Parts: sequence; C-alpha cells; structure tokens
Amino acid sequence: MTRLRYWMAVSILAALSLHGSRALASSAKTPAKPPQLKSETVAEDSSVTAQATPDKKQPRETTPEEVGDPASVTDSVTDPAETPEEVPLTPEEPTIAPETRPTPRSSEGMGMPNPPDSDITDVDLPEIPSIPQPSGVTTIPEGEPAPPYLNPHPNLLRFPTEDEEVELAGTQPITLEQAIELAVRNNLDLQETRLALETSRANLREVQGTLFPQLDLSSNVTWNDSASSRISIQRQEDLQGFVSPLQSDSTSVTWNNQLQLSYDVYTFGRRAGQIGAARGQVRINELELERQLEEIRLNVSEAYYDVQQADMDVRIARSAVENSQKSLEDAQALEEAGVGTQFDVLRAEVQLANDQQQLTQALSDQQVTRRALAQVLNIPQSVNVAAADPVDLEGVWEMTLEESIVQALHNRAELEQQLVQREISDDLRRVALAQTLPQFSVFGNMQLIDISDDNVGGLTEGYSVGAQMQWQLFNGGASYAAARQEELNRETAEVRFSNLRNQVRLQVERAYYELEARLQNVQTSTTALTLAEESLDLARLRFVAGVGTQTDVIQAQDDLTQAQGNLVDAIIGYNRALAQIRRAVSNYPFADEIDALLPPE
Repeated sequence: MTRLRYWMAVSILAALSLHGSRALASSAKTPAKPPQLKSETVAEDSSVTAQATPDKKQPRETTPEEVGDPASVTDSVTDPAETPEEVPLTPEEPTIAPETRPTPRSSEGMGMPNPPDSDITDVDLPEIPSIPQPSGVTTIPEGEPAPPYLNPHPNLLRFPTEDEEVELAGTQPITLEQAIELAVRNNLDLQETRLALETSRANLREVQGTLFPQLDLSSNVTWNDSASSRISIQRQEDLQGFVSPLQSDSTSVTWNNQLQLSYDVYTFGRRAGQIGAARGQVRINELELERQLEEIRLNVSEAYYDVQQADMDVRIARSAVENSQKSLEDAQALEEAGVGTQFDVLRAEVQLANDQQQLTQALSDQQVTRRALAQVLNIPQSVNVAAADPVDLEGVWEMTLEESIVQALHNRAELEQQLVQREISDDLRRVALAQTLPQFSVFGNMQLIDISDDNVGGLTEGYSVGAQMQWQLFNGGASYAAARQEELNRETAEVRFSNLRNQVRLQVERAYYELEARLQNVQTSTTALTLAEESLDLARLRFVAGVGTQTDVIQAQDDLTQAQGNLVDAIIGYNRALAQIRRAVSNYPFADEIDALLPPE
C-alpha cells in the first residue's frame, strides 16, 4: 500500500508539472489575431501567411496493463518525446502598409457615422483541417452526367400501385453539379414554363401576321331547283300554250369562285400595340424561365447541403459514440485496478447512452434529407440519392458589396419583368384608345361564275376594288375605361419595381454579411477544433494519471463533439451563403448556361 501511494504521488506531481509547463508556454506566446475582413488595400510588398493547421491527434490507446502499473503511467506522462509540439493555432494578421489605407470620410455634419467597410474579396480561404468524410463520399469525374436510370418515367400520369414499386432498391451518390442537371431536366414547373414560352412565341407570330395583306379564296357549287321557276313555266304553258326554250328547265347548277385581297392601311397604333404586347409577353416568359432556373439552382443547392449536413452529423455522432465507448472502457479499467469508482463508470454509461440516442436521431434525419433531395430532383420512386461531394468550401465571392448590389439590380429577372410589364401596359393602352379612332383599309376581289342553264357558256368574270373607313363613334366609354385600367397597371408595375429593388438590395446585403460571418466562423471553429482535440487528450491523460475526473473527460468529449459540429456548420453555412448571394445577384457566373437552357425560337 505504501508503494502504491508513493507512485500515486509521483504521478500527480508529474502531471501537475506537465500542466504547468504548458500553461507557461501558452502565456509566453502572443496570440495572433484573425485577419480583419476590411476593404483595405494590401501593399504589394506585404504577404499574408497562414500557419498550417496540424493534423488531428489521435487519442492514445491505454491498455489495462498500463493502468495497473502506475510507474508506466508516470513514464508516459513525463516522456518529452510524447509531448505535442506547440504550433500556432490562428493565422497571422495581414500586414497592411499604413500609406495604402484609405482615408475615411469625415462624418461631421452628416448626422450619422460612416458605415464600416465590408470587403471579402481580398481574404483567402482558411486552411481547413482534414475532416473525416461520410462513407457515401466518392470521387466522380467533373462533367460526368448523372446515370440515366435517375430520369423519371416518361408517363406523367403513372403512379405506383404495388409495394415493390416504391421500395428503395439502392442509393446513388451524386455530385452537386449532377443534382442541378437532374433538377433542370426533370422539374415539372420548369417544363410548364417552357410550354408557356412556346405558346407566347406562337401568339407573337400570329399577331405579326397582321403586318401583311390578307388573301382569301372561296369557291362553291350550287345546284338549284326553284319552285318559282316551276310555277312560272306552268303559268306560261297555261296562258300561251307553249314554253319558251329559255325557261324549259327549273333547275340550274352555279359554280362561283371569289378571290379577295384586304389590308389594314392605318389603324392609329392598334396593330403596333398588339404586336408590342405579344412581344413583351414573350420576354416575360423568358425572364420567368430564367428566374425559375435560378430558384431551382438555389433549392437544389440547399437540399444538397442539407444532405451533407446530415451525413456529417451521423459521422460526428458515431465518433462521439466511439469516444464514449473509449471513456467507458477507461473507467471500467480503472475501477478494476482499484483506482476508479463505480460513479465514474455510471457517468460514462450515461454519456454513451446519450450519444447513442443522438446517433439514432442523426440517422433518421439523414434518411429524411436524402428523400427530400430526391423529391426536389423528381427521380424515380425506387431510387435514393446521397451526396458524393466532400464537405469543403465551395469557392470565394469575387465582388465587393457595392459591386454585388449593382450587379443584382442589373441582372435580376424579377426587376426586368416589371419593366417589361410596364411596356406591355403602354401597348395595351394604345390598343384600347385606337378603338375610338378611324380604321382605314383597302380591298379588292375577283369573281368567276358559271351557270349551267344560260346560253353564255364558260366562266363569267368580274372584279371590284375599294377603300373602307370604319369608325366606332360611341361604345359607352368602354375604350377609355380599358385605357385607364392599363394606366393603373403601368403604375402598379412601377410600384412593384421599386419594392423589388429594395428587396433585392436587402437580399444581397443579408447574403453578403452572412458570407462574411460564416468565413470568420470557419476560421474560429478550425482553431477551436484543434484545441478541443488537445483538451480531450489531456483530460484522458489526467484521468488515467488520477489527477482528473470522469466529469472532465466527458466535458472535453462534449467540447470536441461541439467543435466538430461547429466546423461543419460553419463550412456548410458558408456554402449556403455563397449559393444565396449567387441567387441574389443572379446570372453570376451562369449567364451562358442559362442562355443554353432557353428553348430555341
């Protein structure tokens, strides 16, 4: 017993010495500040260097033999070779030349302070530590199309009637690019909008036909047996005793052919207004197709990131279960060695049960998010999808906040739709007012007639030409009322444009600030993850050495799980914000892709 107490005291002193040396080393270092996300010009001769993030340190395996021998525990704690090397945990602050800093404008007399600068275009993406990816992540070559069996059934009215038809036959990993491709090809709302666009184009061609003369040809053959002719023949025979050869037959066959050419010479803007309104409707449908494409891209991206989030939650939950199992084994080993308590074992068992519950819920959420992505993509009922892309930062935003706002106001289809609607209202107003003005037209026709019972024989021709003026003098004020309606529709479009303009700016600013915050969270959570891993290692060493408690290990384990989740949330949140700002700006950088998806004229 005396020897056991002696070794326990040595272990405590060694652990305290190690902890004190770490504290002194940490206090001696000056912590580096994270890079400030300001729109300041970086000098050409300055450089921004970020320290490489150390690899994840795996927890050290502790055998029951080491637990039973306190001397071995002491040696493992005090061995200098086992001490992790100190590395910087935060990137260095960018060096900015004082002479290149912009001079802020004075806010004196303006009634409000200057807004802070916001610019993330010059900030490099932080180095992300190697994150263990879910099992479904695989390598798919860039540009490879999605498998053909993910296309829906061509019969839109088909629905399953047997259990086997809705049973999931397998899970297909797909990339985000493939998911967007499937959604664009399979989305039913997008197909309906394409049909509406084709219909409006056909209507435009119909209205444009009024620019040309109208040529009509009519031909008819009439066989006639006239009762009046019979009476006339009978009366002539009764009075005169004979029938004239010209009136001997009451029947006749008439062949009538008529060719007519007509053209509206001047309509006081009615024809031009109808064509302009039809052309504007085509443009509105094109913009609606563009808007839906952007909306589909955003919806698919968010659904895909939901799947990635759920996959990472499952992986983190499994890692937490493994850590809890390891803590339980350590507590049981110490209890068997006589240096632990039953209370520590019970706490470890409770922590393991809680982590198992979290894993069960994460698995359920994973299935729900995968089915939600399948519903967005409109794939067959028997196929499930998974995320093949690893969790990583998708890219950088290359424009400042001001440039983003200007591009959004220039590119958004919703704003241009209101401007086109305003023009349509002007055209329809012209059409309504033209109904109260004269309409001038010219016409000409040619006629060929052949009657079988006359003595002329052959076709008899005739023609006529003329001009026509038609003027509706009074219609109860209907035309002026219709014109007034279009004036109100024009004002409504202007109000909607102003409202949408403010909404677009807010969307861009919200997405930009969210992107900026998420980037800072990525940098912070990366550092926190490294600290949490080291904290868990130290808590376990202290617990094995007898100077720590099971509560410390559980708390450190919870901190590690939280740090892993925070890093994943920050990365996926950054990707979400990047997708949202791309949607808010619109057509960036996908203008060529959207033009290629428009149906040909």
